[in-house]
Amino acid sequence: MTEATEPAAEPKSTPVRKRRHIHEIDIIRILTFASVIGVHTISHTATADDVPLHVLLGLLHFTREPFFWITGFVLMWSYFHKPVPMRKFWPRRFLLVGVPYLVWSFIYQLLYDYPRTHHDPSVGGFLLDFVHSALTGTAWYHLYFLLVTMQVYLLVPVIAWLVKSVRLRGQLVLLAAAAVLQMGLMAWYHYWPHFLPGFVAYDKQYFFSYSFFILAGAVCADHGEGFLGWISRNRGKVGLITLACAVVYLGVFTIQYATGASLYSAGSPVQPAIVVWGVGVGLGFAALGSLWSDRRREGSLLARSVDTATDRSFGIFLSHPLMLWTLLWLGDGWFARSIPDPWRSLVAYLIVVLGAIGLTELLRRSPASMWFTGRPARPRRRAAGPVAAS
Repeated sequence: MTEATEPAAEPKSTPVRKRRHIHEIDIIRILTFASVIGVHTISHTATADDVPLHVLLGLLHFTREPFFWITGFVLMWSYFHKPVPMRKFWPRRFLLVGVPYLVWSFIYQLLYDYPRTHHDPSVGGFLLDFVHSALTGTAWYHLYFLLVTMQVYLLVPVIAWLVKSVRLRGQLVLLAAAAVLQMGLMAWYHYWPHFLPGFVAYDKQYFFSYSFFILAGAVCADHGEGFLGWISRNRGKVGLITLACAVVYLGVFTIQYATGASLYSAGSPVQPAIVVWGVGVGLGFAALGSLWSDRRREGSLLARSVDTATDRSFGIFLSHPLMLWTLLWLGDGWFARSIPDPWRSLVAYLIVVLGAIGLTELLRRSPASMWFTGRPARPRRRAAGPVAAS
């Protein structure tokens, strides 16, 4: 998510703004991926009647929103600073994201999804199912994130044109329309899923299901340092906004549960109120990111740790369901039987995170790193040679 294109109508005299690394985004990305792991861990380890864990699960269901805000922001931030023609942008981005997407889709399809859901062991049947899964992002439950990301890559020229062709007031109208569209779609998915069920079955896989946050990221990037500066100067206000959004979301959760919805349904990721909570938590994460950016000290242990976590986050995201499935499968469900609730979710989370970190470290050091993590292999440190005599 680092490059974009130059539109034909862009004046030649337009200055190219100097680009800096956005350390604020590093924090948002790390916190979002950590929350994704939390969602999946709790979903597979909490009992159906555990109210506190399901409230936490509902609160963590914001993850799609900041993820696609980051996507829109980083793409447009790069575009506005260093335009790149689509003939260069698309091959590079689809190599870095598309190849790991296909590799991990194949792994999950082969090891978990296909044996669990199919009885035809033929190679032809597997390949047909793999093609379908790759096209629909259904090989495993987290891979649709990448499928939608690639849809956004295809739309970079359109997003750039939309954002740059209107002034600030027009951008606000654009965001308002996108918010109405996204909340309307979520209301459909949540309250009337039996209307056109074939369409709703793939609600996660459509880019327009996240239209507000994709465009919000692009608009924020258009105002770049002004937006980040406002966040930095108003962290207290942002905290209050985040708290207010949490109150709205939990209020809707409570009403839904009190009127007969299940704990999971009350906090569903397609609950329309998640858009409000997604705005609040996204702003809150941005405030934490600005605090980090202000206090970051280049070369410090903490700065290097955050840089490493950012570098590994994509590989950890891709591999963590493998760790979770393996943990729950070992010993015919030994872990689930042996660890009491609610500690089961916490212990599982720690094991899954550590396991995904370990696997990602191995992959980053392997020649196949690009295939599995979208990043080139880390260069191996060479042993120091003899010191020349002076």
